[in-house]
Amino acid sequence: MADAHDKHHDYHLVNPSPWPFTGSMSALITAIGAVSWMHGFNPAVMIVGLLGVIYTMFMWWRDVIKEAHAGDHTPVVGLHLRYGMLMFIVSEVMFFVAWFWAFFDASLFTGEEIQQARALATGGVWPPKGIEVLNPWHLPLINTLILLTSGTTVTWAHHALLNNDRQGLKWGLIATIALGVLFSTIQAYEYIHAPFHFSQANGGNIYGSTFFMATGFHGFHVLIGTIFLTVCLFRALAGDFTPKQHFGFEAAAWYWHFVDVVWLFLFACIYIWSSAGAVIPAE
Repeated sequence: MADAHDKHHDYHLVNPSPWPFTGSMSALITAIGAVSWMHGFNPAVMIVGLLGVIYTMFMWWRDVIKEAHAGDHTPVVGLHLRYGMLMFIVSEVMFFVAWFWAFFDASLFTGEEIQQARALATGGVWPPKGIEVLNPWHLPLINTLILLTSGTTVTWAHHALLNNDRQGLKWGLIATIALGVLFSTIQAYEYIHAPFHFSQANGGNIYGSTFFMATGFHGFHVLIGTIFLTVCLFRALAGDFTPKQHFGFEAAAWYWHFVDVVWLFLFACIYIWSSAGAVIPAE
C-alpha cells in the first residue's frame, strides 16, 4: 500500500478512526442516562456517558493536532476547517436566537392567547409585577467591560502570533483567560444575589426562566471559550502555532469574539431594556 503522504492532491485522507463510533455511543449513553436521571434513577449512567464524550473529544482533537504536525493540513484542508468553524458559529448564533425569541415573545406579545393566560402571573406587564430586575449599570456593566477588554487581548495575542512574537502570544492568552475567569466569577456572584429565581412555588417565573436560560448558556459558552484558550496557551508554551499555520488558535479567537458579540446583545436587551421598565399592558 502506498504511503498516505505519497499523493498528488491537496486533500487529507483521514486514517481509520474509532472516535466517531465512540463519540456517538457515548452521546447515546449520556442521553439515556439523562432521561433516566430525570425519572428518578441514579445518574451514574449519564456520568459514564459524559466521561466517554470527554475522552473522545480529548483523543480526537489530539489526533487532529498530530495531523497538523504531520503536514496534513494543507491550504485546502485549512480552508475547509475554517468553513467548518464558521458553520459551527452560525449554528451557535441560531441557538441563541431561540433564547432571544423566548424572551421577546414573553415580553412583547401579550395579546396572544398564551400570553393572556400568562398575564395572571405577569400582571400583563414586563418585567412581571413584583420582579426586581438587576441594575445593568453595576455588575453587568463591569462584565461588559471585562469581555470587551478580553476581545482586545485575544486580538493582541493573534497579532503577536502573526508577527512571530511568542511572548506577546503567551501574555495575550494569559490576559484573555484571566479576564474570562473574572467574568465567570462575577456572573456567579450575580446569580447568587439575584433578586428573582428560576422557578417559584406559585407556578413559575417567566422572567427568571428566560433570564437564566439566555445569560446562563452564555456563561457556559464563556467557560468553554476559556478552556479553549487555555488549551491554546499550553500548545503555545509547547512551541505549537506558526505565523502561517495556527488554525487551532484562530478558531478559539473566532469563538471568543462570538461570545463577546452575543453578550452585547444580552446586555442591551435583557439587562438594559428590562430595567427601563418595558411595560406592555395585557389586552
